[in-house]
Amino acid sequence: MRNFGLAKGEKVSLFIMSLLLSGFTTIAFHFPFFNTVLENVSSNFNGYWLTFSAMVIMLALNFFFYSLLLFLGRFAGKCIIAFTLIADAVTLYFINTYNVLIDRDMMGNFYNTQYSEASSFFSWILLLYILLLGVLPSVFLFVKKVNYGTVKGFFKNIGLALLVIVLFLLTNFKNVTWIDSQAPVLGSKLMPWSYTINTFRYYNHWKKINQKEILLPDVQAKSNTKDVVVLIIGESARSMNFSFYGYQRETTPLMRADSVVALKAKASNTNTIDAVKAILSHQSAKGELYEILPNYLNRNGVDVYWRRSNWGTPPLHFEHEYDKGKLKEIYLQADAQYDGILFHNLHDHIEQSTADKVFIGIHTYTSHGPEYYKNSPDSLKLFFPECRSVEMSQAKYEELINAYDNSIVYTDFLVHGVIEMLKKYPDRRCCVLFVSDHGESLGEGGLYMHGVPLMMAPDYQTDIPFLVWTSDNAPAVKETDGQVSHYHVFHSILKFYGMETPFYDESKNIFK
Repeated sequence: MRNFGLAKGEKVSLFIMSLLLSGFTTIAFHFPFFNTVLENVSSNFNGYWLTFSAMVIMLALNFFFYSLLLFLGRFAGKCIIAFTLIADAVTLYFINTYNVLIDRDMMGNFYNTQYSEASSFFSWILLLYILLLGVLPSVFLFVKKVNYGTVKGFFKNIGLALLVIVLFLLTNFKNVTWIDSQAPVLGSKLMPWSYTINTFRYYNHWKKINQKEILLPDVQAKSNTKDVVVLIIGESARSMNFSFYGYQRETTPLMRADSVVALKAKASNTNTIDAVKAILSHQSAKGELYEILPNYLNRNGVDVYWRRSNWGTPPLHFEHEYDKGKLKEIYLQADAQYDGILFHNLHDHIEQSTADKVFIGIHTYTSHGPEYYKNSPDSLKLFFPECRSVEMSQAKYEELINAYDNSIVYTDFLVHGVIEMLKKYPDRRCCVLFVSDHGESLGEGGLYMHGVPLMMAPDYQTDIPFLVWTSDNAPAVKETDGQVSHYHVFHSILKFYGMETPFYDESKNIFK
């Protein structure tokens, strides 16, 4: 023990401490990474060599990382390492429990998660991950004194690590094509690199899309009709659990009685931020932020109101924006526990408006996981027993489906309520449009929730409901066997209002 400096009271060398941390990190946090490698390589010498090389490179890369932080940062370096160990533990929990990929979009979901949502993910298993894999090794790191050695020794250590990395990369030169094809998945399971690099990628992306809006050309003409459009953006609602799309359970009896039209639709993305941006945009525009629908309508004479219990909406530039907190202050007697408060006294906006055209946007939270059972009131639940655990991978599939389906039943109730309210205004042409930001995985293929990159996301995360109701005096929905997208929302609402613009795209209009 004395030779390694691990005996009580002895200092441990920089080399040994870096090696211990590297070995621990590789073994404790990278089983999902190596499992993915083994699942995708051939059962031959090249496949085994590739797997072994990945392990050695991982060890050397972590060794380099820890040597650098400890020698240059000393106490500060230990603090950074301790932070990454705890972050690694949390990340591993989410990968193991929900089979998520830690990419740029997932980091966007993380940084835009509010306390109310984050608290729903808490479990004792998560706490165990943090204590055993994060806190305990961090305590060892701070308790054990390090002999940092000389500058020459430091450069010798990191030089050796770099040499090992380069040599093993060169021996796998013929595997470059395979590595490139697997990079999105493998990179999302490398810790701490996955969340570190993708944090910078996310903020760079967010900075670009939040640049000053590019204003769209003004409306050239619009009808003189009195119109009301209510756009409801659903959260994590997948179409296969709506009766409209062939689901055997009757989850939407009220909307079915309302003669709601259901269109087949695909989500533009599997994360809320990009998906909501697409719903409110006239076209796909990577790296640019064009004027979004509510801002554009407000600037062109429409009375616009926005209610939300969710987040991820691009910046809104008008007065009437209400989150649940503001609505609770206005409607003191309303129940703010569920999304019903977003729909409370919705007619106030219509009756207070002096404009011919009114637009009401509602961004809900109703089907967001993992605690689906918390999103709907007991009085409206139809399916039992419900999953009441955040450990979705440990839950019974039937109970998880019950909890999720009850959130769809509640959605049906809320949308039906809007339709009934609008029927009281026969002098106005009215429309309700419900579209989800993305779908949801509920254990199919070992996946949970959403956020898988679009190019590899299953249909459960991309097939979404696109539901439309119009009053008898309003334009009807076109008959089509085709598939619509998020970008149909902007152009269809322009058409409904009778607005003429240079950028209007008839191919993305759903109305006759």
